[in-house]
Parts: sequence; C-alpha cells; structure tokens
Amino acid sequence: MPELPEVETIARGLAKRVTGKEIESVWLGQKKEPLKSSASQIAATLEHSRIAAVRRMGKHIVFDLDRVGPAPSPAKSQRPSRKRGGIGPKRPGSKQSQSIAQAEAGGGARPTPAPTKAQWIVHLGMTGRLQVCEPGTEVEKHTHAILKLASGRELRFVDPRRFGRLSVAQAGDFDATGTEPLEIEFESFSKLFRGRKTPIKSALLNQKLLRGVGNIYADESLFRAGIRPRRRAASITREQLRKLHFAIQEVLKEAIELGGSSISDYVNSDGEEGFFQLQHRVYGREAEDCLVCKTPIKRIVIAGRSSHYCPDCQK
Repeated sequence: MPELPEVETIARGLAKRVTGKEIESVWLGQKKEPLKSSASQIAATLEHSRIAAVRRMGKHIVFDLDRVGPAPSPAKSQRPSRKRGGIGPKRPGSKQSQSIAQAEAGGGARPTPAPTKAQWIVHLGMTGRLQVCEPGTEVEKHTHAILKLASGRELRFVDPRRFGRLSVAQAGDFDATGTEPLEIEFESFSKLFRGRKTPIKSALLNQKLLRGVGNIYADESLFRAGIRPRRRAASITREQLRKLHFAIQEVLKEAIELGGSSISDYVNSDGEEGFFQLQHRVYGREAEDCLVCKTPIKRIVIAGRSSHYCPDCQK
C-alpha cells in the first residue's frame, strides 16, 4: 500500500498537471466498492468545478475544488466505450450511456447542487493509480473513474484490486485522523506513546496517532533510531524517542526526495517508479547482512505485519 512518501509524490505530480483545470464531465464505473460517497454526490461535486489545489493528507490525496459553473445534468456522466485507437462516449440517451449518477438520482431527477467549495478525496488502497491521459488513450480494464478536463485531457482512477476509495466532502471540511509526522514537534510526538503497552511498531502504524507512516518507513525509522519493533512503546526512553522522532522525519524526507519506494505496483503520476527501495537498510532484507554490523537481518510478524530489524543494532 502506498505510504506517505508515495502519496506525497503522486500529489505533487498531479498538482503540477491539473491545478487550475476545470472538470467538464465525470464517468463512474459500475463497481460499487471504490465509491465511499454515492455516485450522484461525486458527479454533482466534481462536474463544472475547478481544481484549486492538490495535496496530501495522511495517505489521502485531496483535490480542493471551486465551483465555476451550474450544477451538472446527471446525463453527462457517460460510460466510455472501447474503440480501436481510442475511447469516446457512447451516444447520449442510449441505455448503455446512462450514468450511475443518473440511475441513483432517479432517472432525470436533478442531483443536489454542489457547494462553491468542496473536496474530492482519493485513497489509493493497494493498487490504485491516478493517471493524466490523452482522451485517445485506451481505457484500462480496471478503470473506475474518468474526469474529462477542459484542457482536453482526462484524469483517470485505475484500481485492479478495488481497495481504493473515492469520496467527496461537500463542505470542504475533510480531515484525516492523526497528526502529520513531518509537522509534529517532539513534545507532542513523545506524548503519543506515553503509557502505551503496544509494540512501538504497532503504535507507529496506528493512523489515529501518526497519519501516513506505514510498514516500510516504520521499519526503516526504527532501525535508524536503534529500537526493536517489539519494544513496548511506554518503555522507550525520552532520548530514544527523540532519536525516533528525528529518524521518522529524516526517512520520510529522503523517501519523498527519491520519489518513494516501488516495491510492487507503485508508480507516480507520470508512470515512473520511485528509487528509495534502493536505500532500504532493513525492510525486505531478511537474512541479508546488516549494512552496519553484518549481522543477518531478522523478520518477525507483529499484529499480522512483517517487521524487519537488526538484532545487534536495535535494542
């Protein structure tokens, strides 16, 4: 699953390509799993909106929207057809072109008008991707949303495993749980773990505490701080917590600079892989020599998640 550096990289790439662009129309696929908000809500919020900003919040990509036109007609969210050499909307009015938004709104019923300020929130799940494409680009099999931009390009959401989620905050008030690890001061950071009996690795993965830190960067941060992943969070000394606070921010910043880690399906908004996996010191290196002391790296399972550490460098 993409973690903070990967999501930040994608958000920055999208911000350069779609900020200021108007969304003319929206097509949503028939699979219900990706839609956390209803199709009619998503279509009404996105159509005739301008993308004011794209940013990361935890592991979410948030599109800030400004209303620039009238409330959309439900019939405009059309299903794309597969054509040799490109795609195009099916003939308006045909049964095949009827959008999910229209069906949910009761045929020709008008959806609730969208507010002047709103947000589109995308969680990539495990295999989700956001792609900016030319309209003639073939639609991939697992495409669940297509936003037609006034610039002539399309923004598409593709997710083979359908763990990603699309939603809207019509009041523009979306807020992910937890605190941003790149912004938190040490005193606030240290209070997060006070009295917690859970392993420090589990605490780092708790999105209600720190949002965006995942398996890879928790392992790498704990290695740099010299702390074993099984250690009870409450047992870690103030000095060790200071090292961990520094290590988390250092690792995340380095990973963002290198475009994230491409372990499985991850690519950025341009379809390019990241390079931080080449800098991993423990993650995915089970039985390999520690780069510091040559002790073989161990792999254990904590709360169902793999954890990698050096038994000599980490205490």
